[in-house]
Amino acid sequence: MNDLVHLAIIMDGNGRWAKRQGKERSFGHKEGAKKVREITKYASKMGVRYLTLYAFSTENWSRPKAEVSVLMKLLSKYLHSEIPTLLENNIRFDVIGDMSKFSTTLQQEILYAKEKTAHCTGLTQVLAINYGAHDEIVRAVNKSLHVKGNMTQEILESNLDTAGMPPVDLLIRTGGDCRLSNFLLWQAAYAELFFSKTLWPDFSVGELETIVSEYAQAERRFGSVFEA
Repeated sequence: MNDLVHLAIIMDGNGRWAKRQGKERSFGHKEGAKKVREITKYASKMGVRYLTLYAFSTENWSRPKAEVSVLMKLLSKYLHSEIPTLLENNIRFDVIGDMSKFSTTLQQEILYAKEKTAHCTGLTQVLAINYGAHDEIVRAVNKSLHVKGNMTQEILESNLDTAGMPPVDLLIRTGGDCRLSNFLLWQAAYAELFFSKTLWPDFSVGELETIVSEYAQAERRFGSVFEA
């Protein structure tokens, strides 16, 4: 039976879900934000220690300006509205990614949410925003250049955005695509991968339970060979 310490999710399908409803893509993103609350609360009850959610990638800036604007406003709204829920459920908030590209106001809102929940000792909810694994690794290398001697895995890991976090155990992608899209490439090296056809706003606690049950029975070898 495998313990689930770090769960990561690529929350894909908001825009397609909205189109199927005859709505604008922004409507799908708003519904997707509601799903974040539901899944986060359930993961906390399951005893998961880290839940990392791919919310906005370094490549997402290339989307239409109107959609990016909606996503930024939605993130700001989420940071304000979710703090009571996070505190009520003893959930600590954190982020990974390059925050420097965000407005000063949004950066302050992110810092405020982190500070308000810093004392929480349950699940840590991590939003990956302006995040890309290639960008993260390059930034980590640059931060490690002052170290004398050869680069080591430990030195690089200590300079990743996820420094101090355990590696990913289970990575789920919703929306039907079977790719990692530049998400946690280092941290998910030995993660179990599950790809769901369900669009993110329709992803349910029941489906998560089913995936976690399959994960619990998986044979995780980490490159070794187990004798029967």
